[in-house]
Amino acid sequence: MNLQNTKAMLEKARKNKYAIPHININNLEWTKAALLGAQAKKSPLIIATSEGALKYMGGLKTVYNLVTNLIEFLEITVPVALHLDHGSFETCKKALETGFTSVMYDGSREEFSKNLELTRQIVELANSKNATVEAEVGQIGGEEDGIIGNGEIADVDQAYEISKTGITCLAAGIGNIHGVYPSSWKSLDFDVLDQISEKTQLPLVLHGGSGLPKDQIQKAIKLGIAKINVNTELQQANAAAITDFVVSGKIKEGKNFDPRKLLAPGTKAIQELVEAKIVEFGSENQA
Repeated sequence: MNLQNTKAMLEKARKNKYAIPHININNLEWTKAALLGAQAKKSPLIIATSEGALKYMGGLKTVYNLVTNLIEFLEITVPVALHLDHGSFETCKKALETGFTSVMYDGSREEFSKNLELTRQIVELANSKNATVEAEVGQIGGEEDGIIGNGEIADVDQAYEISKTGITCLAAGIGNIHGVYPSSWKSLDFDVLDQISEKTQLPLVLHGGSGLPKDQIQKAIKLGIAKINVNTELQQANAAAITDFVVSGKIKEGKNFDPRKLLAPGTKAIQELVEAKIVEFGSENQA
């Protein structure tokens, strides 16, 4: 199946009160695990790369070719979008030219007027490529590729204004953070989420989906969250599985030093967690 943009899958998810998993990939194993997990659960999938992951994996063309070739090789039939996560203006343009079907232009650190204008320009280019755009208002807290955000609550009026640029979905800061949530963290701001959802009528995006209490995720989905980004939990699961393989001594058995065998427990753990998230988000059997 060819790559798809996110419009149909996200609008359907918002209407039917479930969320599409956005899975950040880091290598071949991560990509296979995400695709096979979505296929097993018959769920639409958004595969995403950050700018840092792009540099690590060899650039936009390498990632595009890896994902599209694996979809064909693994005989993936569920809808898959290839998404740039937290992209700069220039990287968004390059991603769209390469064939990415979705980009997130992150202008949340800019003055709002500049964020608005550059978002419009990215939307115009995306429309010419049959691709979709995610925008952000209210900087998401935590750290993403070395960039630290303090975490902001989005302005409802700004969210409404940027929703009129032609974007497909909107990431709005509602107290969510990238990375591990500290023990002092209290809750998502559901009042602001509800207001933004009602005013924009767009599918909304929840960044920092790792480690959130399940009851808060379910409430957020009911209020209009249609895409949930998962990264940290997958990294933790991968690291734990490989660490156990080494510390338990299994690496010394036979030819388990073979990287294909060494990395296999992590890949399995990622796929299992992707499948669990699909069930949790309600996107199982929605392909």
